[in-house]
Amino acid sequence: MPTDTRNRKIADQIQRELAELIRLEMRDPRVLMVTLTDVELARDNSHAKIYFTNIGDDAQVMSCKNGLNSAAGFLRMQLAKRLTIRVVPALHFEIDHTIANGAHLSKLISEAVAEDAKHPRDPQ
Repeated sequence: MPTDTRNRKIADQIQRELAELIRLEMRDPRVLMVTLTDVELARDNSHAKIYFTNIGDDAQVMSCKNGLNSAAGFLRMQLAKRLTIRVVPALHFEIDHTIANGAHLSKLISEAVAEDAKHPRDPQ
């Protein structure tokens, strides 16, 4: 279990540092308005999946993902300068769909409540 705690701390540090690097150092026009939501680190610290959200349509989000993945080497090199760990993981950026899924579920619940309100209640 101590390794899990250590990996979580490293993942949190990677998330903070990457957010700052993306905001201050990246000049790619495809990468705008990015929010890093989570980092999943492999047990051996060799790979990190970075989940992000972006405001825009599907084409803009995919363009942002491609921009982030093409800059992964640069970001990894910059992370190596900032972090005090022996192995800096390979970075893999993934779109975080939890916000879209949550909005969809919220819409479905609202529709169900509205439909339920149309029908009179049974007398008890």
